[in-house]
Amino acid sequence: MENIADIYFDKNYGKLYEKIEKGKAKIFEYQDENGKISNQFIIKEIPINIDNNKYFDIVTPYGYGGPIIENCIEGKKENLVKCYEKAFNNYCSENNVVSEFVRFHPIINNVKDFEKIYDTKLLRHTLGTNLDISNSPMEEEFSKSCRKTIRQVLKKGIDYRIIENVTDFSEFKRIYYLNMDRKNADSYYYFDDEYYENMNKYFHNNIIQVQAIYENKVVAEGLYFIYNKIIHAHLSGTDTEYLHLSPAYILKYGTAIWGKENGYKLIHYGGGTSNSLEDPLYLFKKKFAQNTEFDFYIGKKIWNKEIYNKLCRVKKVDENEEFFPAYRKEQK
Repeated sequence: MENIADIYFDKNYGKLYEKIEKGKAKIFEYQDENGKISNQFIIKEIPINIDNNKYFDIVTPYGYGGPIIENCIEGKKENLVKCYEKAFNNYCSENNVVSEFVRFHPIINNVKDFEKIYDTKLLRHTLGTNLDISNSPMEEEFSKSCRKTIRQVLKKGIDYRIIENVTDFSEFKRIYYLNMDRKNADSYYYFDDEYYENMNKYFHNNIIQVQAIYENKVVAEGLYFIYNKIIHAHLSGTDTEYLHLSPAYILKYGTAIWGKENGYKLIHYGGGTSNSLEDPLYLFKKKFAQNTEFDFYIGKKIWNKEIYNKLCRVKKVDENEEFFPAYRKEQK
């Protein structure tokens, strides 16, 4: 894929997650004669008192992002990144920022430009359907068994509907919450009404609803972000009563047809819930992504080691704990 901007770098994207992350969305921009780098994040107050000062940490908003080179003179990338690091270090010092957790973008692969700054780690693989091919994406990307299942589900009378410029999320929320209840999901994933209102406010033209219909009833539904020829699977759910009909296959099938017809280049599904190649969600998504896979890296950075260690001592945790930042690990 070419190095293009995506919805996760849109200036309004972080605003969707301010309430959920209990912080404030910010964009740090650095520019000099060599080029420009921007970094969108959410800055959060650390709820631990140290020296009667307020300290903060920062995190990439839900999904992907991290610092990105917007433009750069050829041969000057290393200089630009070094100067960015110095400028961002000053920003963190001036704003009492202790640490940063980055979720790099697996498609744009911006991790390769910043791996000298961050402690990076390959977390898992993410999957996609390549629509930018002359042949049918279903033939190229969907597994043989997957195509067979789709034919069977269609024969059962399940069809799909695509809704553009979404304004009504009520039907989606009904199905999505049923899904979350069934999975005993963390409260983090129960997005409230304000979240959907902000999606409509900031990204009205960048969302499609894909619905699986059976006997005139919506039995499964997915919300997808569409931006610069990329379709991102965002949230989805299936009505528990209709799980046995496998309508989730039709969501993927319908999205691929719509995306191909409308000139999109890629559907990105994300990965599993773990880094295991036997993860059930990963294996399900792999059925639609036989040839398209990406590497999802995270990055960790301690910008103020002295305060980081103090916070860990107050919380009685090892500063070398795998969980990051260690001082936010919940005590049992």
